[in-house]
Amino acid sequence: MTTADNTSAYDETGPAPLLGAVPPDGGRPERPRIHRNDYTVLDVPELGEWTPTLSVSVVIPAHEGADKLALVLASLAAQSYPAHLMEVIVVDDGSPEPLTPPRVRPENTRVIPSAEGGWGSAHAVNTGVAAATGQVILRLDADMLVHREHVESQLRWHHLADYTVVLGHKLFVDFDPAAMVPEYVYEEVAAGRGDTLFDRESADPHWVERFIERTDRLRSAGHEGFKVYVGATGSLHRDLYLRSGGMDPEMVLGGDSEFGHRLAQRGAVFVPDLDSSSWHLGRSQMQEKRDAGTRYRMPFVANRVPDFHLRRKRPERQWEVPLVDVVLGVAERTLEEVDETAGALLSGSTPDLRLWMVGPWSRLHNDRRPPLEEEFLDLRLAHETFRGDPRVRFVESPPETDPRVPFRLYLEAGPPPTPDALAELVVACDRSGAGLLCSPMPGALSVGEGVLRLERVAAFERARHLDPEAEGKDLDRLVEEVFGIHWTPATGVIASLGPEEAELEEKAATGREGESVERLRAKLQQATDRGDRMRRRAERAERKLRWFTPNLVRRTLRRIAR
Repeated sequence: MTTADNTSAYDETGPAPLLGAVPPDGGRPERPRIHRNDYTVLDVPELGEWTPTLSVSVVIPAHEGADKLALVLASLAAQSYPAHLMEVIVVDDGSPEPLTPPRVRPENTRVIPSAEGGWGSAHAVNTGVAAATGQVILRLDADMLVHREHVESQLRWHHLADYTVVLGHKLFVDFDPAAMVPEYVYEEVAAGRGDTLFDRESADPHWVERFIERTDRLRSAGHEGFKVYVGATGSLHRDLYLRSGGMDPEMVLGGDSEFGHRLAQRGAVFVPDLDSSSWHLGRSQMQEKRDAGTRYRMPFVANRVPDFHLRRKRPERQWEVPLVDVVLGVAERTLEEVDETAGALLSGSTPDLRLWMVGPWSRLHNDRRPPLEEEFLDLRLAHETFRGDPRVRFVESPPETDPRVPFRLYLEAGPPPTPDALAELVVACDRSGAGLLCSPMPGALSVGEGVLRLERVAAFERARHLDPEAEGKDLDRLVEEVFGIHWTPATGVIASLGPEEAELEEKAATGREGESVERLRAKLQQATDRGDRMRRRAERAERKLRWFTPNLVRRTLRRIAR
């Protein structure tokens, strides 16, 4: 591997343009198919034994703390990553005394003010990314003194896959500003002795280390992997940063957790890189003021992150970002069917949902019409029944996916779900880790017909990233490859299933007793045909009754008048 020319660390010249910036032809990045969060399929090279090609922008938000920043920049000047592929952007977030570039710094270093119209770390990071030219963004706090291979170690992963989020390792140490000078830090890091600058035995690890160890270095973390994204040191492709919407400037505290959630929703793979070590100069705010920090963060994070653990303490509430988007087909359904299904969902034990009713709403008009006999009478009545609920939306086709919402449920109005249906489906999906959960409804014959579908948005977002052209069954197959598909019986989810139907549903979902799934579904359809025919007969009788009753009244009145 080509190393940086460290003799230029004291150069006073301005920043040079980065080599290896985003190619104008937009060449296709690497997109191997990683199953869930098992990043071990990536053959990461040993440090110092490979040749980098990607450019990286190290973005450092800073407010005061010039003494710590000087040591951080000194350690960055001694990095093993090629200097011509690295730039450093320090974003001064309103320091009373404006920050200036110290003498010991990387070749391509800029200090810029945070953009007008906001303040805080998240706003400053967005400012830095907007000014950056690198293909990869490495976010680094202004109190993170890094070891020599810190940047190189993280960038290895980004050369192998463009949807990884790499998390650097760190230890918290007490900081004495008079203990060392930037020149000394530079020399020690450049010589590969950054790990000896502080006493490792007296340093404190971050709480995320326990979670990382407990989940086999995040390989078994499932949907909770994003929780270790704390921002002090981490990197990702610039395109992933932008696709995920960047940092939320309204999040003064807790913004890293919220951004980590949105990265996961875009299908990111979280990689803890234990080789990219660093020293955190001083204790974090959450360590020193844990209770006050938690109290402040809770409402902001909970309102935006459905998987936030403190949100589960308030299960009865509705939040800005719901847990589930329910897409309910109501075309050609009776008011009673829509009322049963939608009513059960809205009054169930999972209130943080958003319900999209899909039907031909534009056909409803206010012209003169026979009120009891108009063509779309049931549609009009359903609209009037639910238009007052703020969680209900009326659309003519399924809406675009909201990447913030973890799950999307597709079903048709008809049998009512049980009160705990959404909770049960989400638990089953999380327990299996699947990207798609399917539950056959009475008469279901295939994945796309008569089957309740719960989609994990993160899985479908990753699949679309891997193959932007995939759709329909091809997209489902790709989701199965990278996350898996889980079949579950409708028992306990649909309230109207009788014992015989429930048994057949369970067999159709599990394929037990040696029978094929297709054969069991056929039996299920035969068993429910009679019920379907009776329902259609009842609908026809109801329509006739609507016509017959007013006409009978009119004829009776005429006879009385004579």
